[in-house]
Amino acid sequence: MPARAYRGGMEPTRTAIVTGASRGLGLALARELAARGWNLVVDARDQTALEAAHATFAVPGRTVALPGDVADPAHREALIAAAWDLGGLDLLVNNASALGPSPLPPLAELDLAAFEAILKTNTVAPLALVQLALPLLEAHNGRVLNVTSDAGVEGYEGWGGYGASKAGLEQLSNVLAAEHPGLRVYWVDPGDMRTQMHQDAFPGEDISDRPPPEESVPALIDLIEGDRPSGRYQARALAGAGVAG
Repeated sequence: MPARAYRGGMEPTRTAIVTGASRGLGLALARELAARGWNLVVDARDQTALEAAHATFAVPGRTVALPGDVADPAHREALIAAAWDLGGLDLLVNNASALGPSPLPPLAELDLAAFEAILKTNTVAPLALVQLALPLLEAHNGRVLNVTSDAGVEGYEGWGGYGASKAGLEQLSNVLAAEHPGLRVYWVDPGDMRTQMHQDAFPGEDISDRPPPEESVPALIDLIEGDRPSGRYQARALAGAGVAG
């Protein structure tokens, strides 16, 4: 285990991996964590988009952007190695997600290969990252934050593939919390947001009434830096309870 990094020779520097950070909630959270002095390793599949996003919060020596797909084992290894190089790992945010075919098809018409790809990104890859990250997280009394969805617990027409993948992630999170009581494990529904994924789910519709992802970030920060127990949380409910930004 490498020595912990120190900011200004005084305060331990915290390090986070945030997947899917080129846009939406991942980018909004990465910006906030960078502003709070965190070291960051961020990724996304689109290298150009990731580089442009990273430029908005980059700090030399503290933030690293690695283009790649979380479904790729070699990329996952690279993310963990980058965190190691920054001094360890205090937080893993599994935010990267795949919606699947758009418009959203009913289950009777869901292509099984597409469903397998959704599961690979939304359920298998987060677990694989957790498995790789556990030694570093346990050394630092770290936290895991898995971004889920109400589609994982509600029955919305057309959302069967995506919802099943998030339901799987919810239960993996639940069991992980039971198996590793020394970690804080959060699975969080951020609520409806004005993001590209949400637009893809409703092609041609006006989603301008949805709140921007930045409005969900204070609730995530409350979990990341606060003292709440492991469990499932809804960002809107935390915000309604008076979570500070």
